Amino acid sequence: MGTPGERAVGEHYGREGLEERISAALRSAGADPLAPSVEELHAVDQLHTRGVRATLELAELAGASPGERVLDVGGGLGGPARILASRFGCRVVVLDVTEEFCRVGALLTARAGLGERVLFRHGSALEIPFPDASFDLAWTQHSTMNIPDKDRLYREIHRVLKPGGRLAMHEILAGPSGPPRRFPLPWAASPALSHLLPPNRMRASLSRAGLRELAWSDVTPQTAEWLKTRSSGRPSGPPPEAFANLLLSIREGRATAVQALLERPEAQLDGNGSR
Repeated sequence: MGTPGERAVGEHYGREGLEERISAALRSAGADPLAPSVEELHAVDQLHTRGVRATLELAELAGASPGERVLDVGGGLGGPARILASRFGCRVVVLDVTEEFCRVGALLTARAGLGERVLFRHGSALEIPFPDASFDLAWTQHSTMNIPDKDRLYREIHRVLKPGGRLAMHEILAGPSGPPRRFPLPWAASPALSHLLPPNRMRASLSRAGLRELAWSDVTPQTAEWLKTRSSGRPSGPPPEAFANLLLSIREGRATAVQALLERPEAQLDGNGSR
């Protein structure tokens, strides 16, 4: 499925033995791998910087509400999706290009008792397999760094959002000195898989797609502090070296972190001023 680039991304994340490594980590933490709580899964399913805190901050920023339909684009194992479902009452679809993430994520979700509120779909963010105006909220949390065609990505997100729907994003961007030079990074073993834009170009891409900015916050300092505490990798994630390289990239001015909220306006004017 997907382009050669998407298949390479799937291979980067979808390493063999993922389910077994997660089960072993849960057992070592005293949890039952066959019936873990959402909270017990946090140690293995928050595949982004700053962990649960960042997810909760983004959900509050987005105003996530009970009954809302959410699309988590590039949602991995579904860690944020399970939080949105269990704490905020949302109904979530996780879309990911990595088939193993979808398989294991659905398994973990069912074991945590959320199989009816969080669904997984294997597919491309550049061809989102849902009709127009399907979702109240779109969510990306460290899921755009592997995607070179940001314009197409955000056009697709705009398309599947209902009028008035929001996009909540927590992403790593290029820094003022350019993109990172140290690899591996958490999302890429080599430069071929890393596609970071600086903030001004990312905002321009979002605007071209018709998404209106409501909030934009630089969370690079908090991210750097969190990375200082990363002494070991997660069973579901990259090795410690990748986090060390991300911290060095931030210090070198070659990576930044942002949280933002955008919306698809209720009505948009065309070039003639008509709705």
